[in-house]
Amino acid sequence: MADPSKTLPKFTVDRAQPSTASVLRTVEWVDTDASGHQHNSAVIRWVEAAEAKLFRELELPEYFPSAPRVQQVVNFTSKLWFGQQVTATATVQRIGRTSLTLAFEVVGHAHEQRPETVAAHGTIVVAHVPAGAASARPWPDAVRAAVSPAEGGPR
Repeated sequence: MADPSKTLPKFTVDRAQPSTASVLRTVEWVDTDASGHQHNSAVIRWVEAAEAKLFRELELPEYFPSAPRVQQVVNFTSKLWFGQQVTATATVQRIGRTSLTLAFEVVGHAHEQRPETVAAHGTIVVAHVPAGAASARPWPDAVRAAVSPAEGGPR
């Protein structure tokens, strides 16, 4: 008989809380444009790092090769500067039959007389398209069981 302690996931899902992960980054020179503040693409890279952390913690490595983006909405609300620390947070907002919506927020920490502020927020929608499929398919039961959406929609 298998030892049950070896079959339990290392990360437990708290159904009372939505599935969320955050990463701390520093705005590097490569992340800036000629004016010295963040390039728009840096925000999405940081959010994708939070998304990757989330799905690693949920022990769902199969998510990435089968979850292409179908929509990205980014609202830029403040500039981020070279050397500034930022926290990017990704939260599963909703899981549908074949799609999943992540809400995200990127917060710039206080830096050089500038207060902490939300620099960007938005959503990313992915579809479940398994390898070899030409279109979206329903999410596997393992994904539905592991993910806890912020909205009380169907699983």
